[in-house]
Amino acid sequence: MSSKRELGRLGENLAADYLERRGMRVVDSNWRCPQGEIDLVAFDAEILVVVEVKTRRSLRYGHPFESITDAKMHRLRALAVLWARHHGFYSSPLRIDAVAVLSAGREEPVIEHLRGVFR
Repeated sequence: MSSKRELGRLGENLAADYLERRGMRVVDSNWRCPQGEIDLVAFDAEILVVVEVKTRRSLRYGHPFESITDAKMHRLRALAVLWARHHGFYSSPLRIDAVAVLSAGREEPVIEHLRGVFR
């Protein structure tokens, strides 16, 4: 795994697979607009879920969740509303989740999922 971008893409793919195995339906990834980017968009039953994915090779610089700031959460909330409006989901309940992926390359990745990290 040579680049940060490749590591991030791997983490997002692993996170999407993980969420789908747990019954969520991933409907979009890497959605971009002028205000920013959403890593994953999924539905958990009728709940629209915007997912921030953080991937690291090790814990040397802290746990992946530690890099999710309050400002990022506020931006994700605004992006979630924009995504919903753009795709015609005006009245869907909304949740923001975070997924941490630790992937050292040689071992099985460790994936953690936090539901409802910001309301």
